[in-house]
Amino acid sequence: MTKFKEGYINSVETMGLVDGPGIRIVIFMQGCPLRCLFCHNPETWEVKSDKKMSSKEVVDEIRKYRPYIEMGGGVTFSGGEPLFQSEFLLEMLKMCKKAGIHTAIDTAGCGYNKKYLDEILKYTDLVILDIKAIDDLNYKKITGKDMSSFNFFVTRLNKSNTPLWIRQVIVPTINDNEEYILSLKEYLKQFKNIENIELLPYHTMSIEKYEKLKIKYRLNGIEDMDKEKIKELEKKLKEI
Repeated sequence: MTKFKEGYINSVETMGLVDGPGIRIVIFMQGCPLRCLFCHNPETWEVKSDKKMSSKEVVDEIRKYRPYIEMGGGVTFSGGEPLFQSEFLLEMLKMCKKAGIHTAIDTAGCGYNKKYLDEILKYTDLVILDIKAIDDLNYKKITGKDMSSFNFFVTRLNKSNTPLWIRQVIVPTINDNEEYILSLKEYLKQFKNIENIELLPYHTMSIEKYEKLKIKYRLNGIEDMDKEKIKELEKKLKEI
């Protein structure tokens, strides 16, 4: 009898429209080594949760929605940080690929087990990479960690030639200025296979989660990012 890997899942979104191409099933996995100032899913920080599933159970759940995702959609593993449960993630990716399901991971490029990283990228059709900051000092301020793990991930990502979408949260008073955007534009030149770049507006909708979890919210007083300004900055970013 086949023994399937088990892991911790936070939730499953069945009609995701913003986490990759087409209609997608989004699997929010538990666990993340970062503590980003603007994190909107603090409930996924710890690895363990009440919802433990086998890789087969997760993929069986995904299969239920094949009629919705077959026309250009697929599954996106998100979190938390999906790489934090590397072995579990890899087994699910392999099963999805065998079933002909398009796979994506929404990742900050951290928390992985190096042993599985190259194979994870091999079975991933799309990486949605969250850029936190572009220099060591600000990365540490925003995430609580240094950039070494992220930088290594980038080297393996470039070697894999996996298609890539870039995302960056824009936060008032932190990176909502033209100077940062132009620096980001230069920084992104190192990446191969970029198909899409998106600036995401910071929002305060997660504050209630922090209150329920009794976690201090560290961006109190920072208002939601102006969406019109986001459009202006995105235009600067994509200018030739």
